[in-house]
Amino acid sequence: MAYNQESSVETSIIKFKDQDFTTLRDHCLSIHQMFKDDTFPAADSSIGQKLLQEKGLSNVMWKRPQELPGGPPHFILDGISRFDIQQGGAGDCWFLAALGSLTQNPQYMQKILKVQSFSQPYAGIFHFRFWQCGQWVEVVIDDRLPVQGDECLFVHPRYKNQEFWPCLLEKAYAKLLGSYSNLHYGFLEDALVDLTGGVLTNIHLHSSPMDLVNTVKTATKAGSLITCATPSGKSTDTAQAMENGLVSLHAYTVTGAEQIQYRRGWEEIISLWNPWGWGETEWRGRWSDGSQEWEETRDLRKNQLYKKQEDGEFWMSCQDFQQRFVSMFICSQIPITLDHGNTLHEGWSQIMFRKQVILGNTAGGPRNDAQFNFSVQEPMEGTNVVICITIAVTPPNLKAEDEKFLLSLQVIPAGSQRYREKFPLMFSFPFGQRNFTETCRLSPGNYVVVAQTRRKSVEFLLRIFLKTPDNDRHLSRHFNLRMEGSPSEHGFQQSIFNRYAQQRLDIDATQLHSLLNQELLTGPPGDMFSLDECRSLVALMELKVDGRLDQEEYARLWNRLVHCQHVFQKVQTSPGVLLSSDLWKAIENTDFLRGIFVSRELLRLVTLRYSDSVGRVSFPSLVCFLMRLEAMAKTFRNLSKDGKGLYLTEAEWMNLVMYN
Repeated sequence: MAYNQESSVETSIIKFKDQDFTTLRDHCLSIHQMFKDDTFPAADSSIGQKLLQEKGLSNVMWKRPQELPGGPPHFILDGISRFDIQQGGAGDCWFLAALGSLTQNPQYMQKILKVQSFSQPYAGIFHFRFWQCGQWVEVVIDDRLPVQGDECLFVHPRYKNQEFWPCLLEKAYAKLLGSYSNLHYGFLEDALVDLTGGVLTNIHLHSSPMDLVNTVKTATKAGSLITCATPSGKSTDTAQAMENGLVSLHAYTVTGAEQIQYRRGWEEIISLWNPWGWGETEWRGRWSDGSQEWEETRDLRKNQLYKKQEDGEFWMSCQDFQQRFVSMFICSQIPITLDHGNTLHEGWSQIMFRKQVILGNTAGGPRNDAQFNFSVQEPMEGTNVVICITIAVTPPNLKAEDEKFLLSLQVIPAGSQRYREKFPLMFSFPFGQRNFTETCRLSPGNYVVVAQTRRKSVEFLLRIFLKTPDNDRHLSRHFNLRMEGSPSEHGFQQSIFNRYAQQRLDIDATQLHSLLNQELLTGPPGDMFSLDECRSLVALMELKVDGRLDQEEYARLWNRLVHCQHVFQKVQTSPGVLLSSDLWKAIENTDFLRGIFVSRELLRLVTLRYSDSVGRVSFPSLVCFLMRLEAMAKTFRNLSKDGKGLYLTEAEWMNLVMYN
């Protein structure tokens, strides 16, 4: 497959605390020593006073996995599963429930875990990635884990499993947030976004009538993460096991939902997983393990759905679920709305404001604010605007009083300050929460998002998703060319160019990579342009051979992208899927390839070059193929004197094939 996911990810990675994994590992290997991370030391400070005091922890030791009993350690053994996770002494079910859902999406997991092991070359160093305010952050750790006796204090391997990826991933997340104490109670919303960079949908189960089974199936089909939470108990604000087998103030992973035959009708059931894991609390009511309902059902899928195991996973009726749980969270790459029968609406454009900083006023005077403009173009039914705010991770040394008021947002019509007091769209962040999503339905017009804070300063990412009408999806699942509602396509593409060119009059491959993947693409991570593909596009389109595209060259590229998308849409067998066997159709439907002959042998070779292992061609791969085919055909015609062949010196040949 032409697309290289690793290249795409690498270019946007931030090195947390400026630690480079490869450099540190190679240094340790060269001096034959195990890595010791001084930025997150094997000390009480990395656990944090809150956990040390609440759990009465003392005599904590730090050991590497191979120093623990149970046999040789493994990073991953027999694949990745939610059943590899077992919660320990920290109240981080909010993170582990999100992680449990993530294990059902290998594409996300690969991005976060990377390929690592305890075999050679091993130096006691590991690295993991988390999404923070629009960029992926790589966190390096050593593999010394806090233990008492020979048992891990926090997430620990399943009995006789010796699989340590969950323990090490938890440690990396604790380092990102400052300490293990900062994992002790948190928000599901933060974990879901930190693991995916997705968009949240918060469903209030007590007040949102819906087709729960269809909602879960729709979200699962879209590759979403799904979690849920119970309310707090009657007499405590900590997680407590209840008589019905559920845990109060606790997070669970939603792993499935079905309609099942029961007696003379049908019953809707939902499957959940408890991060407490093996041999721990499970639901004891209707449709639980060993319940009468499973004995009575004659549904042919019973053996497929029902497995009586002490693994933390169980079924319950959707009616019981909605009564006993308070919220369900869905995290997807694009918004999922429940306006029209839970149909996944893929026509969304996005406006992104990165690294925004508001300086607050802590003296009690007028609050400073920041304003961000957007437009709604056409009237639509249901939710048509989704506003997502992500606040940067709070520095560990921030005083508690500075956290009491994070951020408030208000949406008002542009140019109408008198609406500031009357317009109803105003919302504030809960204490300590870093990710917040608000949905609304707005009439056509120009609007302003006003953000305010009383803290000394707040750094955040603002994303505004705008629903596009069916007849205005210029680039369907992959592209949205009218994100800002520009009156003309030329003006819109020019505004994007200026934003990334900044003070220059041209852009390089890295800027083009950011432009395409951050502003235009709305497909899954596997359909993004890699940096290498962007370098190829620059080399194919530039005339000055300086590694940059000026405004005219960029405009030509834009036109090619639009045309390639029309071809993709026309030839695709289903939304977002183009088969390699249909590449010849793509060539026939590409206007700028008219007169270019492709032999069967060449078609066979490009099929191998530009398709994946199951014979699919992504949109970026199709773009690179069609544009390269055009460029190479034109190059031959320009260099050939008789139209039948050409003569090149070695230097000319090498310059041609190694650059263009």
